[in-house]
Amino acid sequence: MTEKITETEYRALGELRYLIRRFVQEGDVTAKQAGLEPQQYLLLLAIRGLPNGQEATISKLAERLSLRHHSTVELIDRLESHGFVKRMRSKEDRRQVLVALQPRGMKLLEKVVEQRIIELRANGRALVEAIGSLLEPRKRVFSSHGRRRGRSAARTR
Repeated sequence: MTEKITETEYRALGELRYLIRRFVQEGDVTAKQAGLEPQQYLLLLAIRGLPNGQEATISKLAERLSLRHHSTVELIDRLESHGFVKRMRSKEDRRQVLVALQPRGMKLLEKVVEQRIIELRANGRALVEAIGSLLEPRKRVFSSHGRRRGRSAARTR
């Protein structure tokens, strides 16, 4: 039987959603101030931030950005026309197209990421606290006989 969602959990989830949206919106502003559209910044970050062992293929970048393949191609086209990225064929599989950051794109990405890290360090504690409050298991109060006392005991946090 599932337990009822507590008021504290609703508030924590609402706060988390608010803080994430605020962080994303601030990132959009920071990207625009650097001369990038938000999606362009995210693509540059996706390339640079891929986990070890993963290649920046168009399909992998589309997956990481939650975009369709053709939308990712259009985004890469725009970034390539500005000299931020370049495409090349994979040496192992010539059918695969890889995308690499150019020095100009790396410099711009570094500028935006530096600012984003400063912002996160200044305001990130609230995000961590909101996540932490949702990850904590609900506290249950047990009687001396090992049975849980009342549903309201599970909701008092």
